[in-house]
Amino acid sequence: MTPVVQQFWNTFKATQTEDVEARFFEICVFDDNEPSANHLAELVVRGIKRATAGLVWSFEAGDQAVPKPGDLTVVTTWDGRPKCVIETTQVDITPFCEVTAEFAAVEGEGDGSLQYWRETHKAYYARECARIGRIPSPSMPVACERFKVVYCPSSENAA
Repeated sequence: MTPVVQQFWNTFKATQTEDVEARFFEICVFDDNEPSANHLAELVVRGIKRATAGLVWSFEAGDQAVPKPGDLTVVTTWDGRPKCVIETTQVDITPFCEVTAEFAAVEGEGDGSLQYWRETHKAYYARECARIGRIPSPSMPVACERFKVVYCPSSENAA
C-alpha cells in the first residue's frame, strides 16, 4: 500500500465506529489501461457503476480469494490516487454466457446494455486469459460483484 493510499485508508478508518481493518480486501484499479481505469473510477464515484465482474480464474492465478459481502476495497485511478472505498454487498459466480442484462446495467459501463458488456468483457477476459495461461470460453466463471460506496471524500479533500 502506497503512503497516499495508506493515509486515505487511515482517514476512512477514523470515520468508522467499528474496527474495519480485517475487512480490507484490496486496492482496485478497474480495467487494464489508464483511460478506462480513470473513467470507471469516476463512474463509481458518481454512483453509476455499482458492480464489477472479475474473472474467477484470475483470482485463482493470483492466489487471491474471490470477494465476499462485507469486504472493503479502495478504488484508485490508474496512477494510484484513491477515489473512494467500496463495500461488497453481493457476489454471484456465473458463467460468462449467463451474465444477465440486469447485471450489465448495474455495472454501468458504456450504454449499459448486455451487448456492450459482453463485447468489452470478452476482450478484457481474453487479455486476462492470455496473461494467466487460460483459454477463454463461454462458460468461464465470472465473479459478479455488487458494491456500494461507503466513503468518498469531496474532491478538495481527496489525495
